[in-house]
Amino acid sequence: MKAIVLNHCCAADDLKISEIPIPNVKSGWVLVKIFAAGLNHSEALLRMFEADSDYINTPVVPGIECVGEIADPSDSNLKKGDRVVALMGGMGRSFNGSYAEFALLPTKNVFKVTTTLDWLSLAAVPETYYTAYGSLFECLMLNKNDVLLVRGATSTVGQAAVQIAKAVGATVIAAVRRQESFDKMLALGADFCVVDHENLSAKTLPAEPNKVLELVGPKTLRDSLLCVKKPGYVCNTGILGNEFTVKDFDPIKYIPNGVFLTGFFSNYPSQTAIDGLFHLIETAKIRPLYSKVFTLDEISAAHTLLEKGGAGGKIILKICC
Repeated sequence: MKAIVLNHCCAADDLKISEIPIPNVKSGWVLVKIFAAGLNHSEALLRMFEADSDYINTPVVPGIECVGEIADPSDSNLKKGDRVVALMGGMGRSFNGSYAEFALLPTKNVFKVTTTLDWLSLAAVPETYYTAYGSLFECLMLNKNDVLLVRGATSTVGQAAVQIAKAVGATVIAAVRRQESFDKMLALGADFCVVDHENLSAKTLPAEPNKVLELVGPKTLRDSLLCVKKPGYVCNTGILGNEFTVKDFDPIKYIPNGVFLTGFFSNYPSQTAIDGLFHLIETAKIRPLYSKVFTLDEISAAHTLLEKGGAGGKIILKICC
Protein backbone atom coordinates (compact mmCIF):
# COMPACT_ATOMS: atom_id res chain seq x y z
CA MET A 1 0.00 0.00 0.00
CA LYS A 2 0.98 3.65 -0.37
CA ALA A 3 1.97 5.42 2.83
CA ILE A 4 3.97 8.33 4.19
CA VAL A 5 6.63 7.00 6.56
CA LEU A 6 8.45 9.22 9.04
CA ASN A 7 11.88 7.94 10.05
CA HIS A 8 13.18 11.05 11.79
CA CYS A 9 12.61 14.79 12.04
CA CYS A 10 12.58 16.37 8.61
CA ALA A 11 11.37 19.24 6.46
CA ALA A 12 7.98 19.14 4.77
CA ASP A 13 9.70 18.76 1.38
CA ASP A 14 11.29 15.51 2.58
CA LEU A 15 7.94 13.74 2.90
CA LYS A 16 7.52 11.15 0.14
CA ILE A 17 5.23 8.24 -0.68
CA SER A 18 6.57 4.81 0.24
CA GLU A 19 5.28 1.34 -0.54
CA ILE A 20 4.83 -0.75 2.62
CA PRO A 21 2.91 -3.98 3.31
CA ILE A 22 -0.77 -3.86 4.21
CA PRO A 23 -0.73 -4.80 7.91
CA ASN A 24 -2.01 -8.16 9.12
CA VAL A 25 -4.90 -8.10 11.57
CA LYS A 26 -4.52 -9.22 15.17
CA SER A 27 -6.79 -9.63 18.17
CA GLY A 28 -8.14 -6.35 19.50
CA TRP A 29 -7.27 -4.45 16.32
CA VAL A 30 -9.19 -3.84 13.08
CA LEU A 31 -8.02 -3.03 9.56
CA VAL A 32 -9.48 0.19 8.16
CA LYS A 33 -9.47 1.20 4.51
CA ILE A 34 -8.84 4.93 4.72
CA PHE A 35 -10.77 7.32 2.50
CA ALA A 36 -9.62 10.62 3.98
CA ALA A 37 -7.91 12.12 7.01
CA GLY A 38 -7.88 15.50 8.70
CA LEU A 39 -4.48 17.05 9.30
CA ASN A 40 -3.52 18.47 12.69
CA HIS A 41 -0.87 20.86 13.97
CA SER A 42 0.42 18.11 16.26
CA GLU A 43 1.49 16.18 13.17
CA ALA A 44 3.64 19.10 12.00
CA LEU A 45 5.18 19.28 15.46
CA LEU A 46 5.85 15.53 15.31
CA ARG A 47 7.65 15.90 11.98
CA MET A 48 9.63 18.98 12.99
CA PHE A 49 10.56 18.29 16.61
CA GLU A 50 9.34 15.01 18.11
CA ALA A 51 10.13 12.21 15.68
CA ASP A 52 13.66 11.75 17.07
CA SER A 53 12.38 11.38 20.64
CA ASP A 54 12.47 8.03 22.42
CA TYR A 55 8.71 8.05 23.02
CA ILE A 56 7.91 8.10 19.27
CA ASN A 57 7.95 4.62 17.74
CA THR A 58 9.72 5.39 14.43
CA PRO A 59 9.57 4.48 11.65
CA VAL A 60 5.95 5.51 11.88
CA VAL A 61 3.11 6.52 9.58
CA PRO A 62 1.83 9.85 11.01
CA GLY A 63 -1.82 10.85 11.36
CA ILE A 64 -3.99 10.95 14.49
CA GLU A 65 -7.41 10.61 12.82
CA CYS A 66 -9.11 9.15 9.75
CA VAL A 67 -12.41 8.11 8.19
CA GLY A 68 -13.02 5.00 6.14
CA GLU A 69 -14.50 1.51 6.04
CA ILE A 70 -13.74 -1.68 7.93
CA ALA A 71 -11.65 -3.90 5.64
CA ASP A 72 -11.17 -6.67 8.21
CA PRO A 73 -13.07 -6.58 11.54
CA SER A 74 -10.84 -9.21 13.19
CA ASP A 75 -12.50 -10.28 16.48
CA SER A 76 -14.41 -7.00 17.02
CA ASN A 77 -18.17 -6.39 16.87
CA LEU A 78 -17.70 -4.34 13.71
CA LYS A 79 -18.49 -5.70 10.26
CA LYS A 80 -16.68 -5.46 6.95
CA GLY A 81 -17.89 -2.35 5.12
CA ASP A 82 -18.97 -0.47 8.25
CA ARG A 83 -18.36 3.25 7.91
CA VAL A 84 -16.08 4.38 10.74
CA VAL A 85 -14.08 7.22 12.21
CA ALA A 86 -10.88 6.64 14.16
CA LEU A 87 -8.85 8.95 16.35
CA MET A 88 -6.22 9.31 19.04
CA GLY A 89 -5.03 6.66 21.50
CA GLY A 90 -1.44 6.70 20.20
CA MET A 91 -2.41 6.71 16.53
CA GLY A 92 0.40 8.04 14.33
CA ARG A 93 2.85 8.11 17.23
CA SER A 94 2.96 4.79 19.07
CA PHE A 95 1.70 2.88 16.02
CA ASN A 96 1.02 3.66 12.36
CA GLY A 97 -1.65 6.23 11.66
CA SER A 98 -3.68 7.67 8.83
CA TYR A 99 -1.24 8.85 6.14
CA ALA A 100 -1.76 5.56 4.29
CA GLU A 101 -4.29 3.57 2.28
CA PHE A 102 -4.91 1.18 5.18
CA ALA A 103 -4.35 1.34 8.94
CA LEU A 104 -4.36 -1.35 11.62
CA LEU A 105 -5.99 0.35 14.60
CA PRO A 106 -7.07 -0.60 18.14
CA THR A 107 -10.76 -1.47 18.20
CA LYS A 108 -11.29 0.90 21.16
CA ASN A 109 -10.35 3.89 19.00
CA VAL A 110 -12.51 2.98 15.98
CA PHE A 111 -16.16 4.05 16.00
CA LYS A 112 -19.01 3.12 13.70
CA VAL A 113 -20.96 6.14 12.48
CA THR A 114 -24.32 6.68 10.83
CA THR A 115 -24.16 9.81 8.72
CA THR A 116 -25.20 11.40 5.44
CA LEU A 117 -21.91 13.29 5.15
CA ASP A 118 -19.62 12.73 2.16
CA TRP A 119 -16.11 11.44 2.89
CA LEU A 120 -14.36 14.81 2.79
CA SER A 121 -16.91 16.45 5.09
CA LEU A 122 -16.76 13.44 7.39
CA ALA A 123 -12.96 13.73 7.53
CA ALA A 124 -13.32 17.23 8.99
CA VAL A 125 -15.17 15.87 12.01
CA PRO A 126 -13.27 13.36 14.20
CA GLU A 127 -10.60 15.20 16.21
CA THR A 128 -11.83 18.77 15.65
CA TYR A 129 -15.54 18.37 16.33
CA TYR A 130 -15.06 15.73 19.02
CA THR A 131 -12.71 18.10 20.87
CA ALA A 132 -15.23 20.95 20.64
CA TYR A 133 -18.14 18.66 21.59
CA GLY A 134 -16.33 17.15 24.57
CA SER A 135 -15.15 20.53 25.81
CA LEU A 136 -18.64 22.03 25.64
CA PHE A 137 -20.70 19.20 27.07
CA GLU A 138 -18.41 16.99 29.14
CA CYS A 139 -16.49 19.88 30.71
CA LEU A 140 -18.65 23.03 30.46
CA MET A 141 -22.02 21.24 30.59
CA LEU A 142 -23.30 23.75 28.05
CA ASN A 143 -27.04 24.38 27.70
CA LYS A 144 -29.28 26.79 25.85
CA ASN A 145 -29.41 29.27 28.74
CA ASP A 146 -25.64 29.80 28.80
CA VAL A 147 -23.57 32.68 27.47
CA LEU A 148 -20.40 31.15 26.04
CA LEU A 149 -17.19 33.02 25.24
CA VAL A 150 -15.04 31.15 22.70
CA ARG A 151 -11.47 32.39 22.93
CA GLY A 152 -9.51 31.51 19.78
CA ALA A 153 -12.72 31.29 17.78
CA THR A 154 -11.08 31.37 14.33
CA SER A 155 -9.22 28.10 15.02
CA THR A 156 -10.70 24.88 13.66
CA VAL A 157 -11.90 23.81 17.12
CA GLY A 158 -13.17 27.34 17.78
CA GLN A 159 -15.25 27.40 14.62
CA ALA A 160 -16.67 23.97 15.42
CA ALA A 161 -17.50 25.12 18.95
CA VAL A 162 -19.41 28.15 17.64
CA GLN A 163 -21.46 25.89 15.34
CA ILE A 164 -22.19 23.34 18.06
CA ALA A 165 -23.03 25.90 20.75
CA LYS A 166 -25.50 27.66 18.46
CA ALA A 167 -27.05 24.29 17.56
CA VAL A 168 -28.14 23.89 21.19
CA GLY A 169 -29.32 27.49 21.50
CA ALA A 170 -26.56 29.06 23.62
CA THR A 171 -25.56 32.70 23.22
CA VAL A 172 -22.06 32.81 21.71
CA ILE A 173 -19.38 35.51 21.90
CA ALA A 174 -16.52 34.88 19.48
CA ALA A 175 -13.17 36.36 20.57
CA VAL A 176 -10.80 36.80 17.61
CA ARG A 177 -7.54 38.60 16.92
CA ARG A 178 -8.76 40.77 14.05
CA GLN A 179 -11.99 42.56 13.26
CA GLU A 180 -11.75 41.19 9.71
CA SER A 181 -12.86 37.82 11.13
CA PHE A 182 -16.18 39.14 12.44
CA ASP A 183 -18.21 38.38 9.31
CA LYS A 184 -17.02 34.78 9.22
CA MET A 185 -17.85 34.24 12.90
CA LEU A 186 -21.30 35.80 12.55
CA ALA A 187 -21.98 33.60 9.51
CA LEU A 188 -21.16 30.55 11.63
CA GLY A 189 -23.73 31.61 14.19
CA ALA A 190 -21.90 33.78 16.72
CA ASP A 191 -24.19 36.35 18.34
CA PHE A 192 -21.38 38.79 19.10
CA CYS A 193 -17.73 39.26 18.16
CA VAL A 194 -14.92 40.98 20.07
CA VAL A 195 -11.26 41.65 19.26
CA ASP A 196 -9.08 39.83 21.78
CA HIS A 197 -6.21 41.94 23.11
CA GLU A 198 -5.62 39.47 25.96
CA ASN A 199 -7.36 41.68 28.54
CA LEU A 200 -11.03 40.94 27.95
CA SER A 201 -11.75 41.06 31.68
CA ALA A 202 -11.04 44.80 31.56
CA LYS A 203 -13.56 45.34 28.77
CA THR A 204 -17.35 45.54 28.84
CA LEU A 205 -18.41 42.56 26.76
CA PRO A 206 -21.63 42.61 24.71
CA ALA A 207 -23.05 39.93 27.02
CA GLU A 208 -21.79 38.57 30.34
CA PRO A 209 -20.42 35.04 29.84
CA ASN A 210 -20.86 32.37 32.46
CA LYS A 211 -18.77 29.87 30.51
CA VAL A 212 -15.52 30.17 28.53
CA LEU A 213 -13.90 27.78 26.09
CA GLU A 214 -10.23 28.73 26.36
CA LEU A 215 -8.32 27.75 23.22
CA VAL A 216 -5.47 30.27 23.52
CA GLY A 217 -4.33 28.53 26.69
CA PRO A 218 -2.17 29.61 29.65
CA LYS A 219 -1.34 32.90 27.96
CA THR A 220 -4.89 34.19 28.54
CA LEU A 221 -6.25 31.67 31.04
CA ARG A 222 -6.12 33.97 34.07
CA ASP A 223 -7.94 36.68 32.10
CA SER A 224 -10.62 34.15 31.09
CA LEU A 225 -11.13 33.17 34.72
CA LEU A 226 -11.74 36.85 35.49
CA CYS A 227 -14.22 37.23 32.58
CA VAL A 228 -16.98 34.98 33.83
CA LYS A 229 -19.80 35.88 36.16
CA LYS A 230 -20.24 33.61 39.18
CA PRO A 231 -20.74 30.75 39.21
CA GLY A 232 -18.47 30.59 36.19
CA TYR A 233 -16.87 27.76 34.28
CA VAL A 234 -13.70 27.82 32.17
CA CYS A 235 -12.47 24.89 30.08
CA ASN A 236 -8.86 25.06 28.89
CA THR A 237 -8.60 22.95 25.76
CA GLY A 238 -6.11 24.70 23.46
CA ILE A 239 -2.59 26.15 23.53
CA LEU A 240 -2.78 28.53 20.57
CA GLY A 241 -0.83 31.13 22.54
CA ASN A 242 2.25 28.83 22.50
CA GLU A 243 2.53 28.96 26.28
CA PHE A 244 2.10 25.43 27.56
CA THR A 245 2.07 25.83 31.34
CA VAL A 246 1.13 28.39 33.98
CA LYS A 247 4.31 29.53 35.73
CA ASP A 248 4.31 29.09 39.52
CA PHE A 249 0.67 27.98 39.47
CA ASP A 250 -1.01 28.55 42.84
CA PRO A 251 -4.61 27.31 42.46
CA ILE A 252 -5.85 29.09 45.59
CA LYS A 253 -4.78 32.53 44.37
CA TYR A 254 -5.02 31.88 40.62
CA ILE A 255 -8.61 30.63 40.42
CA PRO A 256 -11.17 33.21 41.60
CA ASN A 257 -13.73 32.21 44.22
CA GLY A 258 -16.85 30.81 42.60
CA VAL A 259 -15.14 30.01 39.30
CA PHE A 260 -14.51 26.43 38.20
CA LEU A 261 -11.54 25.47 36.02
CA THR A 262 -11.47 22.30 33.96
CA GLY A 263 -9.67 21.00 30.89
CA PHE A 264 -10.48 18.64 28.06
CA PHE A 265 -8.12 15.86 26.92
CA SER A 266 -9.27 14.18 23.71
CA ASN A 267 -7.19 11.01 23.94
CA TYR A 268 -10.01 8.80 25.23
CA PRO A 269 -13.06 9.04 22.95
CA SER A 270 -16.04 6.76 23.52
CA GLN A 271 -18.77 5.39 21.28
CA THR A 272 -21.35 7.21 23.41
CA ALA A 273 -19.66 10.58 22.82
CA ILE A 274 -19.20 9.92 19.10
CA ASP A 275 -22.86 8.88 18.79
CA GLY A 276 -23.94 12.07 20.54
CA LEU A 277 -21.75 14.21 18.32
CA PHE A 278 -23.07 12.73 15.09
CA HIS A 279 -26.66 12.84 16.30
CA LEU A 280 -26.24 16.58 16.87
CA ILE A 281 -24.53 17.08 13.49
CA GLU A 282 -27.34 15.28 11.69
CA THR A 283 -30.32 16.72 13.56
CA ALA A 284 -28.99 20.30 13.61
CA LYS A 285 -27.72 19.99 10.03
CA ILE A 286 -24.28 21.22 11.01
CA ARG A 287 -21.99 21.53 8.00
CA PRO A 288 -18.47 20.39 8.97
CA LEU A 289 -15.92 22.93 7.83
CA TYR A 290 -12.71 22.37 5.89
CA SER A 291 -10.64 24.68 3.75
CA LYS A 292 -8.09 22.78 1.64
CA VAL A 293 -7.89 19.28 0.18
CA PHE A 294 -4.64 17.56 -0.80
CA THR A 295 -3.94 14.08 -2.17
CA LEU A 296 -1.36 11.73 -0.68
CA ASP A 297 1.23 12.64 -3.32
CA GLU A 298 0.77 16.31 -2.35
CA ILE A 299 1.75 15.64 1.26
CA SER A 300 4.74 18.03 1.15
CA ALA A 301 2.55 20.94 0.08
CA ALA A 302 -0.07 19.98 2.68
CA HIS A 303 2.51 19.93 5.47
CA THR A 304 4.08 23.18 4.34
CA LEU A 305 0.68 24.86 4.69
CA LEU A 306 0.06 23.06 7.98
CA GLU A 307 3.39 24.26 9.35
CA LYS A 308 3.10 27.87 8.21
CA GLY A 309 -0.60 28.30 8.94
CA GLY A 310 -2.93 30.40 6.85
CA ALA A 311 -5.20 27.61 5.62
CA GLY A 312 -8.16 29.31 7.26
CA GLY A 313 -9.60 26.01 8.42
CA LYS A 314 -9.16 22.25 8.42
CA ILE A 315 -6.83 20.67 5.88
CA ILE A 316 -8.02 17.33 4.50
CA LEU A 317 -5.84 14.58 3.04
CA LYS A 318 -7.80 12.74 0.35
CA ILE A 319 -6.58 9.16 0.15
CA CYS A 320 -9.18 6.97 -1.50
CA CYS A 321 -12.46 8.73 -2.36
